[in-house]
Amino acid sequence: MTDSHTNQTTLLNNTAEANREKRIVAISSVAAAVLLVLMKLVVGIATNSLGILSEALHSGLDFVAATITLWAVHMSSRPADRDHTYGHGKFENLSALLETLLLLATCGWIVYEAGYRLLIVEHVVVHANIWAFGVVIVSIVVDFSRWRALDRVAKKYDSQALEADALHFSTDILSSFVVLLGLLGVLLADVIDQPWMEKADAVAALGVALIVIWVSIRLGRRAIDDLLDRVPPDMHEAVTKAAAAVSGVEEVKRVRLRRGGPLIFADITLTVDCASRLESAHQLADRAEAAVRTVLPNADVIIHVEPGEFTENDLLAAIRVCAARHELEAHSIRIIDESGHRSVEMHIEVPDTLKLEEAHQKATAFEDDLRRAMPQLTSVVTHIEPDGDSQSDLTARTAPDTSTEILQIESAIRRFAQTETTTFEIHDIKVQTIAGELNVSFHCTLEANTPITTAHELTQRLETYLRAEVSRIARVMIHVEPH
Repeated sequence: MTDSHTNQTTLLNNTAEANREKRIVAISSVAAAVLLVLMKLVVGIATNSLGILSEALHSGLDFVAATITLWAVHMSSRPADRDHTYGHGKFENLSALLETLLLLATCGWIVYEAGYRLLIVEHVVVHANIWAFGVVIVSIVVDFSRWRALDRVAKKYDSQALEADALHFSTDILSSFVVLLGLLGVLLADVIDQPWMEKADAVAALGVALIVIWVSIRLGRRAIDDLLDRVPPDMHEAVTKAAAAVSGVEEVKRVRLRRGGPLIFADITLTVDCASRLESAHQLADRAEAAVRTVLPNADVIIHVEPGEFTENDLLAAIRVCAARHELEAHSIRIIDESGHRSVEMHIEVPDTLKLEEAHQKATAFEDDLRRAMPQLTSVVTHIEPDGDSQSDLTARTAPDTSTEILQIESAIRRFAQTETTTFEIHDIKVQTIAGELNVSFHCTLEANTPITTAHELTQRLETYLRAEVSRIARVMIHVEPH
């Protein structure tokens, strides 16, 4: 089992446990909200306290919000499907946005009613009795217990929906204290004969509204950021730094992050040594994935590995990688430096079922691709064969060729052609001297429908003939191509 598969299994198990715990705490919040709404509504009507009535409405909104949270937790726990390939985590973000809109609507009503009592109605009777104080104190105790439970689970599982619910109950605690002060103001207005203090209840309601507006803006901004896939800049920087620190990573080309509820999805593209084998690249990807999870512990991480750019120092590796892209095997590679110019010759293996034209098309596509990757090459010559024994590769400097040796080789080729029934043509003969021995390369043209095995057998006979006729020849590179 691979490390990435193990990480995925662990992530799924953790998600199942998180969904169960989140669902339990969400249900308890709904029950607490129902209790508080009923208590505040009854006492608020009995005492005619706008502060308590606004609290009842606020708690009623908490009931709606808690119900939305429970729905969001249920929906977000569903696994990914064809319509939601990243899962259903954004239902939590959506629920947080809905709660924000509900809070702002409630604030509008509270501000309107408080302004009406402060500016228009001269006298409003508020009964600041034991029931009014009792319901507010009970509300504070219940809200505090709910806030602690929700905040603990929200932080544990990074749940925005539960965090929104926790913030609701925390603002209930603050607003309940404000209402308590308002009731004290009403009570003191009769005791110390200060009629203006009767307005303290409406002022307390305004205080509740201001607190709720502040929390609503905070919640709404986070929800919108997550719905629009905005992530904190420092998160992007931390992930990039963690991936770049992995041994073997040449460059972190792209980092894309998005949040879906409590989960973060990381899509990262890395470049590695172009000569790296698949197994090595896969192991590097596993190490990079583990490094990213040190920054984002519960992230769903996808690592895409790309080969780095070819350089002058790894031309042999570049040739092999480029050949592999074209489903070819390159061997007997010779890199030749002469008078500031660099050329390369090699054998490439193709399937023995191909015709010459098909094999030549594959070779040409490979040569063109290699020239694009390594524009400093002035010449690329390939010898096509169905199968062959690999020989050692070589980088060499050459001495100038001689016209006499070219004429000698041309004469030998003409003599060979007279012994063959297959018609062929020779062009672009090049002769170079390497370590006192001749290095010969030329193009051989045959009929397009010639089997590649037949073409290879012809070039082998020609190579053997040339070696017998010209004793100094060490290497013969024949590039076959169709008419």
